[in-house]
Amino acid sequence: MCTDHLLDGRPASLNKYRKKWRLAFVTIYCSRTLFSLVKIPNSTVSPFPDHIRLPIPPENGCFKIDETTLADIVKEKKLGKLHIIGGVNAVASSLQTSLDSGIKGGAEDIACRRKAFGSNTYKRPPSKSFFHFVVEAFKDLIILILLGCAALSLGFGIKEHGLKDGWYDGGSIFVAVFLVISVSAISNYRQNRQFDELSKVSNNIQIDVIRGGRRQQISIFDVVVGDIVCLKIGDQVPADGLFLDGHALQIDESSMTGESDHVEVNSKKNPFLISGTKVVDGYAQMLITAVGMNTTWGQMMSHVNGDKNEQTPLQVRLNKLTSAIGKVGLAVAFLVLVVLLVRYLTGNTTDENGNTEFNGSSTKADDIINAVVGIVASAVTIVVVAIPEGLPLAVTLTLAYSMKKMMADQAMVRKLSACETMGSATTICTDKTGTLTLNQMKVTKFWQGKETMDGASSSISPFAVNLIHQGVALNTTGSVYRGSLGSEFEFSGTPTEKAILSWAVLDMKMDQEEIKRNFTILFVEAFNSEKKRSGVLIKKKEDSTVHVHWKGAAEMILAMCSSYYDASGVMKDLNEEERVEFKKIIQGMAASSLRCIAFAHKQVAETEEQNVKEKKRLKEENLILLGLVGIKDPCRPGVKKAVEECQYAGVNIKMITGDNVFTARAIATECGILRPGQDMDSGVVVEGEEFRSYTLEERMEKVEKICVMARSSPFDKLLMVQCLKQKGHVVAVTGDGTNDAPALKEADIGLSMGIQGTEVAKESSDIVILDDNFASVVTVLKWGRCVYTNIQKFIQFQLTVNVAALVINFVAAISVGEVPLTAVQLLWVNLIMDTLGALALATEKPTKELMKKPPVGRTEPLITNIMWRNLLAQAFYQVAVLLILQFRGESIFSVTELVNDTFIFNTFVLCQVFNEFNARKLEKKNVFKGIHKNKLFLGIIGMTIVLQVLMVEFLKRFAGTERLNWGQWGACIAMAAVSWPIGWIVKCIPMPERPIFSYLKWKKCT
Repeated sequence: MCTDHLLDGRPASLNKYRKKWRLAFVTIYCSRTLFSLVKIPNSTVSPFPDHIRLPIPPENGCFKIDETTLADIVKEKKLGKLHIIGGVNAVASSLQTSLDSGIKGGAEDIACRRKAFGSNTYKRPPSKSFFHFVVEAFKDLIILILLGCAALSLGFGIKEHGLKDGWYDGGSIFVAVFLVISVSAISNYRQNRQFDELSKVSNNIQIDVIRGGRRQQISIFDVVVGDIVCLKIGDQVPADGLFLDGHALQIDESSMTGESDHVEVNSKKNPFLISGTKVVDGYAQMLITAVGMNTTWGQMMSHVNGDKNEQTPLQVRLNKLTSAIGKVGLAVAFLVLVVLLVRYLTGNTTDENGNTEFNGSSTKADDIINAVVGIVASAVTIVVVAIPEGLPLAVTLTLAYSMKKMMADQAMVRKLSACETMGSATTICTDKTGTLTLNQMKVTKFWQGKETMDGASSSISPFAVNLIHQGVALNTTGSVYRGSLGSEFEFSGTPTEKAILSWAVLDMKMDQEEIKRNFTILFVEAFNSEKKRSGVLIKKKEDSTVHVHWKGAAEMILAMCSSYYDASGVMKDLNEEERVEFKKIIQGMAASSLRCIAFAHKQVAETEEQNVKEKKRLKEENLILLGLVGIKDPCRPGVKKAVEECQYAGVNIKMITGDNVFTARAIATECGILRPGQDMDSGVVVEGEEFRSYTLEERMEKVEKICVMARSSPFDKLLMVQCLKQKGHVVAVTGDGTNDAPALKEADIGLSMGIQGTEVAKESSDIVILDDNFASVVTVLKWGRCVYTNIQKFIQFQLTVNVAALVINFVAAISVGEVPLTAVQLLWVNLIMDTLGALALATEKPTKELMKKPPVGRTEPLITNIMWRNLLAQAFYQVAVLLILQFRGESIFSVTELVNDTFIFNTFVLCQVFNEFNARKLEKKNVFKGIHKNKLFLGIIGMTIVLQVLMVEFLKRFAGTERLNWGQWGACIAMAAVSWPIGWIVKCIPMPERPIFSYLKWKKCT
């Protein structure tokens, strides 16, 4: 009606088009009017919207998913959110990752992923600065007392003599103290930096990834989001991610959650893998979804300080020794303080002009305070010299030095205590594969039935060849890669897997990819060192038949078989006679140092798939033996010599291997662990099962005699370590597998393998042998003995100075009423003795003589009879010479008192320089042997002499000395040089092996 009314009044002149526009206008107007009369709750209509929403791509540009979403999925284990996104496949697609060939892996691709999702590194807590170590040095109570004395001496000196001449005494002490602090701080700072570098190396784990269709090893720090990582038993999960493919994967999440129960990871219920956790069973491929600081592990590690303040057993013993000597020094210093104060206050001391220093009430208060400060400074300085604080420094220096050198010799120290403990090792329990052998395996023998084949597939039944292809291609953790048709094959996996794959591809013409396309893997029992075999349940896609394949130690697989295929592919029963023949074949290959691997197969009912899923176990009986292969792993060059060196050094070598007894015996004889014919003796070669079945008394009786243990499990290795320790042995153990972790932890020194070793084994060990070579184990043994010997050298050197300095100062203070050496001079002696002496003696390299001595026992004293003999002889000589100079020096050399004091100081220092040479060899008379090789020692000796000349000739006011002429220098050098012939003579005196102090204990008991 409204429309009609409006249209009735239209002008007649409007043409047809204008009529249409008018009609449209009226329609819109009426509609808006009607719409305005209707009230729609909670609704607002804007005829012209004020903004427009446009889809904005995520910041990472290249990818369809952002890093926060990815990180949250795994961190919070949101299975629902993963399904909403579309599952693992959708995540891989969003990250442009092919499930078959991984990421492209080019430089541009890697850079793009790092820019979008970050790198697999975490922020480390800042390293301790040099200033931190300076502050730590200032916290020493003795240093603080000396600084207080220096401040008082400086103040009173300036007040009494003016600024020009009054600052010398106090200023000299300040300079000397700061010099000691600086050297100590520099040494500690350098050592800390070195440990930081070693920590970075130990964290640089190598992992397997698939990039561009090729399986390759990269550093854990090079992993990027989108990478496909291959995990096996013992690996550490390198970053957060999702389960792609795999079997029987069990994860130890205790490092993250504290829960000791292993977690099963699969594609259905729990596809989440957290960085820092460990693989304890099975194998898998995972898709990396978060790296570095986007992972819980990264955030946690960024707040963990690597400074453990670890104290080694030797450092603990030295701290006790330092404390005991310090108490003696404190007592002497206190007596000197009392004697000097009494002599001063009773008027028995005179000044430079011969006047009495203390005259009762007529003496100025400033003079009294100044004199008392000087006396206290002398007493405190005696304490500084008496306390051998250089001992802990010497241990730190020698450990840091040996760690650096051991790294160059293919041994990475994870725990400091292992350096010194290794020097006491009496037994080394070593693996065979890769340690005594090269770990370069190759199939050299193949038996089909009871006939040996030439290796070519043409001479074997096609039916048997197909079954062998299935058993090799599907029952493996290795892989085969070929870039193009004409390129070489690349094999990855364990050395054993690579050897079998290489043989199957090159000799048996196997195509792994084609076999994988034709079969579905239903269930896998992964190989581990306890079972010594692996199995797989597969379904053929063409006819849906189900098959089980086993591969493993030949005699174990043989025991599971009831029939076998002959060379023609005909199945025959495996009766007892046939079984004995097969055992002889296996023993024959083993006696030729071959590792024997057997393959077995059986077609099973389709219902077996359900049984396996319920029982989690494959069929292990009534199998058909497919064939036997013999794998050759040659002994390492030089391993026999290394074994002989250990045996000559009194260290027993025991080989513990999973191989059968015949292979083990052959390799042990080849390496020199067994002598020809020795294995005929009862108990020298045993199997793990036999050792396990012994009673405790039998094990304890026989364990020392055993040289080879074959077919051993990790539990057998642990049992042997425990027995040897109970017998009093210091045991070193090598291990590479996850199951070796208990034995590595139980041993006094755990040695894991850097190449073959799993991350679990490495974390349980004390030292990582980077090249898996037994010769490197022997190098570690040498360095361990070198550390212990270097510490003993320094103890002998330092205690000589301690004894001499204490006796001289004490006797002089009581008899004359003054100490012959000033505070500055004593601090200089302290610097030579502690820091420079530690640097000179703690950096001696291992010598051949070290391996000619028996191991040091657990309870042997740190200071041996030989050391007591050497240090007491030198100390008595130094005390005698210096006391003669103290009481008769002025008349003998016709010199003034100040020159005589310089004589005493100079002779004392030069005695330490000459005695430093004596300390190089504790037992050998020729102390100069090999000295040209230790340039650091010669450099420190030269620097000490140059600085001593500066102290005497040019820093007279600073050091309180007088210049000496050439004749006087010659006299000082001559008296000091007598240390050499004395050292040579006393080394001719035989010493009992029984420690001196044990006689005192025996007398007390009687």
